[in-house]
Amino acid sequence: MKYQKWNIGAPREEDVAALREAGYPYLMAVVLAVRGIASPETAAEFLDRDRKLTLSPMLMKDMDKAVARIQRAIASGETIAVFGDYDVDGITSTVLLMDYLKSCGAKCLRYIPRRIEDGYGLSKPAIQGLRDQGATLMITVDCGITGNEEVDFAASLGMDVVVTDHHECKEELPRAAAVVDPHRPDCPYPFKFLAGCGVALKLVLALGGENREDALFARYCTLAAIGTVADVMRMEGENRAIVSCGLEALPHTDFVGIHALLREAGLAGKPVTSIQIGFVLSPRINAAGRMGAADLAADLLETGDPARAEELARELCELNRERQAVEQAICADAVEQIETLRQEERSALVLSSEEWHQGVVGIVASRLSEKYSCPSFMIHLKDGTGRGSCRSYGGFNLFTALESCADLLDGFGGHELAAGFTIPEENIAAFRARMNRCVRSVTGGEPPVSSLEVDAAVASPGELTLEQAEQLEQMEPYGAGNPRPVFALLGATAEAVQPVGQGKHLKLRLSKGVSRFDAIFFSVTAEECGIAPGSRVDAAFYLQANTFRGNTTLQLQLVDVRPSLLPSRNEAEALALVRRLTEENGALSPQEALRLRASRSQYAACWVALEKRLRQGKAEEDRLPYLRVLAARMGGSESFLRSALALEVFRERGLISLSRQGDRLVMSLIPVQGKVDLAACPYLLRLQEKEAT
Repeated sequence: MKYQKWNIGAPREEDVAALREAGYPYLMAVVLAVRGIASPETAAEFLDRDRKLTLSPMLMKDMDKAVARIQRAIASGETIAVFGDYDVDGITSTVLLMDYLKSCGAKCLRYIPRRIEDGYGLSKPAIQGLRDQGATLMITVDCGITGNEEVDFAASLGMDVVVTDHHECKEELPRAAAVVDPHRPDCPYPFKFLAGCGVALKLVLALGGENREDALFARYCTLAAIGTVADVMRMEGENRAIVSCGLEALPHTDFVGIHALLREAGLAGKPVTSIQIGFVLSPRINAAGRMGAADLAADLLETGDPARAEELARELCELNRERQAVEQAICADAVEQIETLRQEERSALVLSSEEWHQGVVGIVASRLSEKYSCPSFMIHLKDGTGRGSCRSYGGFNLFTALESCADLLDGFGGHELAAGFTIPEENIAAFRARMNRCVRSVTGGEPPVSSLEVDAAVASPGELTLEQAEQLEQMEPYGAGNPRPVFALLGATAEAVQPVGQGKHLKLRLSKGVSRFDAIFFSVTAEECGIAPGSRVDAAFYLQANTFRGNTTLQLQLVDVRPSLLPSRNEAEALALVRRLTEENGALSPQEALRLRASRSQYAACWVALEKRLRQGKAEEDRLPYLRVLAARMGGSESFLRSALALEVFRERGLISLSRQGDRLVMSLIPVQGKVDLAACPYLLRLQEKEAT
């Protein structure tokens, strides 16, 4: 089980009925209703995809100044430098703006920092180098909003700067010729969630003018879509329009490098959704920046030579494989470090090492935040200085938290969900302590619990069909604010569990009633899964169409699987019988009392199994998984029934404590002195009385 807690939504039946009556398919109606889109009118509005961007780019503060300065530079033949970032958003932003400027006949220079050598954001040596090459105007994309000192340095060299960014602003903005960022406190632009490439796209549309907006949007929406998905922007408003149109235009894009990457990634000729962008294309582009070769990805997207594009795409995919190996090694090392942390140091994971690859620590931070349900801060150390990458969890605002620790840092930048920072090595311990206090003050000091958000449990397995899965695609594009729907199948049977992909993944066959489903659980081994054939399980999953050798079938892509918390009919009857016995006035027949009767050796076997499980730290589970394990130890035809009674006897005798916390049962051993007489338990005495009658 990957998640300690499943939050399963329960839509109102009347909302689902209203949507179905309006013609919406069952599963889509369920998801829309549980997400608060409860009427046919709001559903139609949500599902509608704009074909263009309706907000004028000139609504952005300083956009007029940016356009005027850039047009003057183009007209007078100045050398313009585009300064980007090394992630997917930064690379696509850079390529987008460079392509437009070149189409205008401008003389351009491109600069993307090397993650390891240069670090994040603007740097004085880079600016000096661009000035030495003749640049008199520098335009930043996806960076620069916190580069006050560097912008002043550029001005001292006689270089104007236009800042375009989408990250959070500090109190004082850079003294640039123009600062275009929707997050400026004085920016009236109504949509605040554009990615860096979204802001760059808006700049290009402003430069081209109203008459060219449609043509420019058609050319650049695919680049902007890739950057927007990769940067995990909220999938609403203009972002939804950018990504929808970008995905639709993808097969026909003029950028030959994108086609080459699709072929190398095995996606050529296949439908590409936001899921493929996020999990297939983006990691390959990102790998270049992470491994210190961001220019390789930019070269791929810029080139017009198909042969060169094929070569660069192969290099990019090889870099991604190298990145995956490095990531696995760092993750294993980080987990070892976490095991040494005190409990008060686990609200925010602050980890550091000189051995880690600086370019990969950010993606490991994402993995750790998901695994441990808390913000993670991964720091690469070199020569007494740490360069850190951090990822949020549960909506914790990283930018605000880093601001509160500014006195311990040399610098920081980013936004509420992902950020970077530099820190002197000697300040890391103090930073760890303060950040943990900061997280606890937000969470109320509660220990982190990994939670899975499930849209709904499917009551009728027959509704899980290929047609329903395909109809759900109308909810695309998925992303922050519109996550891919997760469903749950409760009380299913795992008929088969088979390792695949050299043991890296699991293939399962699940059944419930007369329905049978093929399922795949990626990056989980049989040992980690802990599910054996014949087990009764709850499965959480995405629905997907799986095409193999030309045949398309329905497949459940598992997100998590756990021992079922839904009792079978026999289990429910057994629990009801025990409940009747333990109630003061519970009435049992002699035959029922006989079914509950167990031998002393069976109680002993049950106790040994229970004690072992609790001492292994498995103290927070629902009662059913415990009872199934104990029943296997107790043996006999009524083993589940008798193990349920045994648990109540152990509790009544003061051997264990049971308390309900939300939807979880917290169980613990109670230290006792001497022997405990189980036979004196009033439940067992009551049984004897029933048998005697």
